[in-house]
Amino acid sequence: MNNHEPLLNYYKEEAIEAGCDEAGRGCLAGPVVAAAVILHPDFTHSILNDSKKINEKNRYLLRKEIEETAISYAIGIIDNKGIDEINILKASIMAMHKALDSLKTRPNHIIIDGNKFIKYQDIPHKTIIKGDAKYYSIAAASILAKTYRDDIMKDLHQNHPEYNWKKNKGYPTKEHRQAIKDFGTTQYHRMTFRLLDDQLSLDF
Repeated sequence: MNNHEPLLNYYKEEAIEAGCDEAGRGCLAGPVVAAAVILHPDFTHSILNDSKKINEKNRYLLRKEIEETAISYAIGIIDNKGIDEINILKASIMAMHKALDSLKTRPNHIIIDGNKFIKYQDIPHKTIIKGDAKYYSIAAASILAKTYRDDIMKDLHQNHPEYNWKKNKGYPTKEHRQAIKDFGTTQYHRMTFRLLDDQLSLDF
């Protein structure tokens, strides 16, 4: 069932256009993961949308479909230590640059979800607020970034089940903050983030 406006195929007509998005910016632990996707200009889909509007099962079905039909797609990852070194905004953009570096087809235009980006090589770009709910390629990038990051957090959960990352994926839930209070931090936590509501009780 299609319960949203159809998304747009491209911002710039007749360009090889890559859509970019990231996942995990607001998390307290784990990496930030970005994806870049180039879709066929006539690509359409009845349920593809911003990954936050799609349930987990459908996100993984969409990922398979995107990977099978995209002209090119790639993932870029900056881990929590990289985030702490350069800050989360720069890390998110660097993860997008890494994804763009890995595309097998070079785009000649880039569209990015959000309002911040650092120019990539000499390729023109456009930032689009809520772009993941407007353009297919950004929506596809949001699906890939989210599912790849969720997989990483489920793997990390095996090492540290006490934080329940398989469920909260490292986001600042009440349960995650309580676990940090009870068990301290791991090598996967972002030490530059406000890890507790009452930061004073955590002794760095």
